Amino acid sequence: MPQAGETIKRGGQLFRADDRPVVLFYGSMPMYREIAGPNLVGRDVRIVADNLRTLGYAIGPQPSPGEWVTPPAAEATDGDAEAADPKPQRVRSGEGVLTASLITAIKRWQTDLGVPATGTIPVGHVEIASGAVRVDSITGAPGGSANEPLLTVTAVRKVITVGAELADAATIKRGDRVTVELPDERTVPARVVTVGRDLVATENGVTSSPQMLTVTVAVDKPKAIANLDSGEVQVQFTGRTATDVLVAPVEALVALREGGYAVQTANGLVAVSTGMFADGWVEITGEGLTEGVALVVPA
Repeated sequence: MPQAGETIKRGGQLFRADDRPVVLFYGSMPMYREIAGPNLVGRDVRIVADNLRTLGYAIGPQPSPGEWVTPPAAEATDGDAEAADPKPQRVRSGEGVLTASLITAIKRWQTDLGVPATGTIPVGHVEIASGAVRVDSITGAPGGSANEPLLTVTAVRKVITVGAELADAATIKRGDRVTVELPDERTVPARVVTVGRDLVATENGVTSSPQMLTVTVAVDKPKAIANLDSGEVQVQFTGRTATDVLVAPVEALVALREGGYAVQTANGLVAVSTGMFADGWVEITGEGLTEGVALVVPA
């Protein structure tokens, strides 16, 4: 088993099961099936190919999207003779093919791992993450059941999450520059990585009040927070101002079925474009809208 705090990168061993290593690969989907059989096609095969190539193994050329290959025959069962006669399959964008060269690369990789060079990868022999991981805690014990949780991992890059009310979140964009004040009162520059789309919920699953979205922030120099695993920080967003603009209460906005917003006037709905949001108000522009026009605001 690894040690808590250890960083595991692509190709590294997460743990051993049945005395064989379980290895970390990078990707966006789990390995849900055995990688076996010439010309097996899929995104999971692409993950294997990309990782082995990055680790320095020669995988040979891959068929291009649009090419046709004949996948491995399924095992026939009684009364199912057609199962052993597979039809050609078209390779789609993002998919890989288990070519003879890739099978050879798998065998070389397995030899380097010290396991039987079968050229196949059973389910459970590889785990997928989006990048390097840090072992947060060990929950299993040597000799224990592999069906129980063995360890917990977190992303290597530390990020800061901030709850922002809807009106404030609407003014925040990915890439915006912010300043983070750390518990020791140091300030470090950072940037917005993502602005969430799902409303923040409390521990019992109820939407928070006021309604909020999660904003994720990453500092420019990770070493500045290397010794911080958790804690409260202050995130300062750069304010913006606008002058000589029309504003309306945020509650006056009406979401349109076709997208966008409108406001309700005495003459009906008027489509509007929104600008800045601040303190419950929103900047709007729309045909026929002028200062003093009465709007309908839900009670």
